[in-house]
Amino acid sequence: MHAMTTDPAVPGRPAPDTGAAPGSGAGPAPSPAPPRRAELARIIDHTLLRPEATGEEIVTLCADAAKLGVGTVCVAPTHVYLAAASARQDGKDVEPAFAVASVIGFPHGTHLTVIKAEEARRAVADGASEIDMVIDIANAMDENWRAIETEITEVRLSVPPHVLLKVILETALLPDESITAACRAAESGGAEFVKTSTGFHAAGGASLRAVRAMVAAVGGRLGVKASGGIRTSQQALAFVEAGATRLGLSATKDILAELPV
Repeated sequence: MHAMTTDPAVPGRPAPDTGAAPGSGAGPAPSPAPPRRAELARIIDHTLLRPEATGEEIVTLCADAAKLGVGTVCVAPTHVYLAAASARQDGKDVEPAFAVASVIGFPHGTHLTVIKAEEARRAVADGASEIDMVIDIANAMDENWRAIETEITEVRLSVPPHVLLKVILETALLPDESITAACRAAESGGAEFVKTSTGFHAAGGASLRAVRAMVAAVGGRLGVKASGGIRTSQQALAFVEAGATRLGLSATKDILAELPV
């Protein structure tokens, strides 16, 4: 099982390399135990992106997030303000119960870059501290990595440095070499994470193949978020084993219930 060594200040971001040796002595180190419920919860983006989702459903999502101890909720831009208010239900001066991520250019990635940048700015103004942007997927199909890097850079520059930027690649459409190139564009553009999927494309969601390709491409310099079609604890743990440092889940409650406390 992949050890979940993440930065305690940013759930899912790889921990800084201290240069310490992983172990010493005779024989291989034992495999670490699977993560317990609270440990996995911390790297989950508890997600509700159905276009018909109501305000009441968002409030329920946030209440569940606080109860389950998840690190982040992920919602549409129109629901960011409500989610951020729910995260600070004990008052504006207290630490929020969870972070709020907003999707941008969702789900097709075909918004003009200026629109994506404005969406990001407004989401942050409404309380988002993380942005999940969809790249222009046509540019990936055309292997126009410079254009992809440019739009990522524009969105990165549109929000403060403390805001985490995750870049959605829609990896089910891409061969490994294109995933690698897209990850490099994301890194060059200033992103902190790369993310597999929107979960809305007919081509499919997250795959272990894609996560492994992403992990190899970023080499621990960026976080890797697996999202789309993860419905069981077995699947979730398999993605962690493959190197994912964040999980986007809508079945969070059921998945965590399957894990030891």
